[in-house]
Amino acid sequence: MLYSENDKRKHESYRIPLFGSEEESTSIPKYVLKKEPMEPRIAYQLVKDQLMDEGNARQNLATFCQTYMEKEAEILMSETLAKNAIDKSEYPQTAELENRCVNILADLWNAPKDMSYLGTSTVGSSEACMLGGLAMKFRWRNNAEKRGLDIQAKRPNLIISSGYQVCWEKFCVYWDVDMRVVPMDKEHLSIDVDKVFDFVDDYTIGIVGILGITYTGKFDDIALLDEKVEIYNETNEHQLVIHIDGASGAMFTPFVNPELPWDFRLKNVVSINTSGHKYGLVYPGVGWILWKDKEYLPKELIFEVSYLGGSMPTMAINFSRSASQIIGQYYNFLRYGFEGYREIHEKTKKTALYLTKTVEKSGYFEIINDGANLPIVCYKMKDDLDVEWTLYDLADQLLMKGWQVPAYPLPADLSDTIIQRFVCRADLGHNVAEEFAADFRDALHNLEHARVLYHDKGRNDSYGFTH
Repeated sequence: MLYSENDKRKHESYRIPLFGSEEESTSIPKYVLKKEPMEPRIAYQLVKDQLMDEGNARQNLATFCQTYMEKEAEILMSETLAKNAIDKSEYPQTAELENRCVNILADLWNAPKDMSYLGTSTVGSSEACMLGGLAMKFRWRNNAEKRGLDIQAKRPNLIISSGYQVCWEKFCVYWDVDMRVVPMDKEHLSIDVDKVFDFVDDYTIGIVGILGITYTGKFDDIALLDEKVEIYNETNEHQLVIHIDGASGAMFTPFVNPELPWDFRLKNVVSINTSGHKYGLVYPGVGWILWKDKEYLPKELIFEVSYLGGSMPTMAINFSRSASQIIGQYYNFLRYGFEGYREIHEKTKKTALYLTKTVEKSGYFEIINDGANLPIVCYKMKDDLDVEWTLYDLADQLLMKGWQVPAYPLPADLSDTIIQRFVCRADLGHNVAEEFAADFRDALHNLEHARVLYHDKGRNDSYGFTH
């Protein structure tokens, strides 16, 4: 077949080399829309270049959030980005996968067989915490009215340790609840159970137990808390309940320490939340919340929504969102099974213990958490240490090699204590950990011989600290 001049492609710009294009040679509009569209390959490169100096997500040891998934999972999630998780009538099979995830978690958390558990996916554990708090508040209000309590006389309150994640503060502000904080101290780097009941009254909607405090990775003693709550409930008409914020620990502990009593095996634990995008091994953002029995989720919080010709019950703050993370969670459950999760988490724990030894051998630090319960290594500088540099300087040195390692003060009453923490995730294999350990030792060597330091020894703000 013969072709003429008129058969040439009209879009000559596609032949222009990427970095020879007009868009690459001029400043792009950043805060208003440009008038004309551009080629997808150029738009892709421009956006990618804007993100170039953010660093490698896998070197971010500040975050619990998952930074690696298998290619098959990534393909599956990309293929399902368009599915709307809230639309159960249009995507019934997706709804079934979500239902399976809830049932898997109920089994993992030892939900009683003689009760009717309920659960849902959420956008991370923060939304799940909000839903757990709302359920406690509404249930308290219903029971208080039945007991004849004047619910207008005082605001309801929630009890939690000072190691709480900020989502609980948001919950209390958004829904008009007093947060009663049990302060941590040097002897109690988790909730001081003996002090909890100094804060309890008839307006207490519940107590939050934390399975993995963000600051240190410590666990609240939830079994002991349950014992104390049971004693209280035996002698009071007002019945206390416990919600477990298991954002980090609830998808780790069942595989590594299944004998530890913290979940629905305890009588007064009525709801549990977790992050699928932490040790559930899914990219952000997916969370889960389960209630032990339907009596702990007031009916007025469940809505029947008419949507696209169907009717569905929903318990959520968010509405339309992609179902891809839910599908990614089910992929992981199917792919790994119990033993796969256990092997991954045991390996991650082993990595944390290895890195703890690296920190200890330096001689500079006091270990606060060695990674034995959650794979988080947390430490502070020894009190009698006579050096000019600080943990903030150490964070700077590590950042020069790409490692993001936060330094920050502990919560109120301990804010004069500066600590550093790195989170070991599934993608921090032993070989990468060895590289980090070498960089850690080099950073200390550089600080020992430093001529210029940038951080005041009295500094006590957060540096690189994330969830």
